[in-house]
Amino acid sequence: MQWIKAALSRVIGKQAEQRALTFLVESGLRLYQQNYYCRGGEIDLIMQDQQEWVFVEVKFRHSSRFGSAAEYFHAAKRKKFTYALKQFMHQHRLNPAMVPHRIDLVAIEGEEIQWFKGV
Repeated sequence: MQWIKAALSRVIGKQAEQRALTFLVESGLRLYQQNYYCRGGEIDLIMQDQQEWVFVEVKFRHSSRFGSAAEYFHAAKRKKFTYALKQFMHQHRLNPAMVPHRIDLVAIEGEEIQWFKGV
């Protein structure tokens, strides 16, 4: 029964990522890569906003009954996310001091999408 819950959670997460991707593309961003994984973390979406790299975390909650979707991007998750961002930049020979970049959060609660730039 636990594996069914985990599989359903992954499907729902992928659907939320797709909704976020569609929303961001319609807002003018370009997709570079989806689901970047490294040993220490992951990045849901890597996009470009003109010359700026945008590293996006997507969080989904059916409702805010147990806290908002944005609240789930907590310090421990941010640490792993930042590590993955550094790994990506290193692998692609992008100097973080020289290349404009930011971290964005797309929080989806039910049908509502919130986009937080530069979190």
